[in-house]
Amino acid sequence: MKDLVIGIDSSTQSTKAIAWAKTGEWVAEGRSPLELHNPALSWYEQNSQDWWDSCQLALQQLLDQVNADRIAGISISNQRETVAFLDDDGHEVRPAMIWIDERSGKQVDELSTQIGADVIHDITGRLPNLTPALYRLAWLKENEPAAFKKTSVFADVQAYLVHKLSGKLKTGWFSADPMGYFDIRKKVWSPMLLNYLGLTPSRFPEPFAPGTRIGSITAEAARKTGLLPDTPIFAGGGDGQCAALGTNCITSNQAYINLGTAVVSGVWLPQCLNSKAWRTEISPTGEGYILETCLRSGVFLINWFVDQFLPGDRSEKDFFNKLEQKAQEIPVGSDGLMTLPYWSGVMNPHWNPNARGCFIGLSGGHRPAHLYRSILEGICLDQAQATAALEKETGLWIEKFVAIGGGASSPLWTQMLADSTGKDVALSDTLEASALGAAMIAGYGVGWFPSISAAAEAMCGQTKIVRPDTKDRQIWDELLEIYGTLFLDNEKTFGKLVKLAVKSAKAQDK
Repeated sequence: MKDLVIGIDSSTQSTKAIAWAKTGEWVAEGRSPLELHNPALSWYEQNSQDWWDSCQLALQQLLDQVNADRIAGISISNQRETVAFLDDDGHEVRPAMIWIDERSGKQVDELSTQIGADVIHDITGRLPNLTPALYRLAWLKENEPAAFKKTSVFADVQAYLVHKLSGKLKTGWFSADPMGYFDIRKKVWSPMLLNYLGLTPSRFPEPFAPGTRIGSITAEAARKTGLLPDTPIFAGGGDGQCAALGTNCITSNQAYINLGTAVVSGVWLPQCLNSKAWRTEISPTGEGYILETCLRSGVFLINWFVDQFLPGDRSEKDFFNKLEQKAQEIPVGSDGLMTLPYWSGVMNPHWNPNARGCFIGLSGGHRPAHLYRSILEGICLDQAQATAALEKETGLWIEKFVAIGGGASSPLWTQMLADSTGKDVALSDTLEASALGAAMIAGYGVGWFPSISAAAEAMCGQTKIVRPDTKDRQIWDELLEIYGTLFLDNEKTFGKLVKLAVKSAKAQDK
């Protein structure tokens, strides 16, 4: 009996293949890491072949635990805004550019001027910024024209894996829309933006509504993964929207928050609504939209701090427990220290790729635990600011966050999030909400449920609630007021420093 579906989560750091039952019960998992390359300052790349190798290994591990004849279907959740460059034979022309890559600042400015920031925002739901792949394609055309010309298909991660699994270059609407050249209302590749690049839709995967059957496992892929030939593949999409589905946050009264590499939070709305306070994305149900806020530096920033400045092995079981215990002993406000966590530029609400991070208020009395606590406070204050702006503009009232991602396992971080926002934080009984969201889509695709929304309702798990501690409410409010001016007070300085760094690097090259 085919009683399981697989949600594949191909994220920035690993591939997970997880088998789920119709009840949403986790049954078995395979997992394989992915390597991230940093070939130049602010450049981040991966070999797209590694996505496939990692996917194969994760599926093999999974299918060592469950019989392949139990698998009814699969769907894919993928890291968003990451682009692979494939030739006519489907081979990599050059390494894929990852969503945290920052090389295309010049192209962001050029497209904003030549096409218009408001025009781009209206088509894609996103103001011009470093994250969407659109600007990296413009960079490639200008800086590596031979690679640009040789690229037959500019593929998102899902499309690449679907091609390897089924031989079809197809993807889902909500894998296409984060790329920055997809019309989120018409659900097509934008003719205006493709024309600017000198491209046609034939150079991109064909996009389909969530839950559409877009392929079947080939005999070759079956040999490499352990799946049975002809196992159906259903159109999934970006990991953020899959997380919304996996946490059943497809109503307007609760928001998901992924405390992962980036901190991403989103709330569902029936209509398409654009603002500087968020980016607008296609709902994983195929109906309505997700209003999403994003801080590019989440666990990425924490790991950077720990790796660069703290001795010891962070893989050790008690490493973070001891660090959090020390940080918990420090009062709210980190003894006068504040962090602006813009290590990778800023999206909402400032949309400035030149933004940089800073610690402000440092004194000789501060210790590493102060900096760690201050980083967490800065991340939480940024989310509090973003949520307040979203609620003010939309008139929505978000009752609670449903937290997922690695950071959701931190009692200190989740309590800070509740305290800083004044919202309940629900901890999902699975941290793998993106894989679960993909599995829900597969469950709908194989006919278990009448709609993707019904799949989410049936398969979502239980939650544990972290409630705000009101005793420090006034302090958090005062901190938020200070935080709100920090970027604006330093914006010009950040711009000058970035220009000076570029000038200095060019002088050294000579």
